[in-house]
Amino acid sequence: MAEITASLVKELREVTGAGMMECKKALTEAGADIEKAIDVLRTRGLAAVAKKAGRATNEGLALTVLSDDARTAALVEVDCETDFVSRNEVFKAYVARIAQAVFENDPADIDALKSSSTGGETVEAILTDAIHTIGENIQVARFVRRTVDTGAISSYIHGGGRLSVLVQFKLGKQESAANEEFRALAKDIAMQVASANPGAVTREGFSEEVIAHEMAIYKAKAAESGKPENIQEKIAEGNLRKFYQENVLVEQAFVKDPDKTIQAVIDKVAKAIGDSIEVLGFDRFEVGQG
Repeated sequence: MAEITASLVKELREVTGAGMMECKKALTEAGADIEKAIDVLRTRGLAAVAKKAGRATNEGLALTVLSDDARTAALVEVDCETDFVSRNEVFKAYVARIAQAVFENDPADIDALKSSSTGGETVEAILTDAIHTIGENIQVARFVRRTVDTGAISSYIHGGGRLSVLVQFKLGKQESAANEEFRALAKDIAMQVASANPGAVTREGFSEEVIAHEMAIYKAKAAESGKPENIQEKIAEGNLRKFYQENVLVEQAFVKDPDKTIQAVIDKVAKAIGDSIEVLGFDRFEVGQG
């Protein structure tokens, strides 16, 4: 079995919020496999955080570019070494140029992005200039470019670019994209994605493997209660419903009004403007998690 080091215990504590001894026991039981140890802690009800991502390891910025008609958008994360540089306006200007290159060229991958140009200069040259000017290692971490046919895309940038979001909407009528009630809704949902960090728009967005994995944990946890099997099943099903409520965007409680779900808010605005509104997808870039 692999050695259970202090750093491994510390990493598990940071991810789960469980105590040091619980983490050490879980790692021992899991053969020093941190992913399995997380499941052990979750089964015992000791893991405060289920998501395994979230440990920011880099500094940088995630910025967006949105077309005038709000039907095309780009989002890019560029990482640097220090927080001081990430807050620097010079660095921000470089990132904005790279985001513009994504928007203009729709590259297939990072290599294609580096070869593409904006303002008569390649992204490779822009990165090289940034490194020489700022004096830090600067790299493109990830990017997306989205378009919608009949609909709109909303954009939200939080913390000056530490966290940025795009949300794609399908509308029945293109003119609805200019409606103030829809625009307010689109902004609210982008902020919801930033704040509540959903895993998918609808239940169907989660794979069967993910749901089976969650259900296995809930059943194992319920079995430890010692209650009859039929009660255990109901407990597990209740936990799965809670999982959906916390992780499915349209089922989440609206941050601005927790008594309403996101779907209820969407339905209300759709009725008010006399059009259909559907969330097609979203992208959420938090610096260091790419």
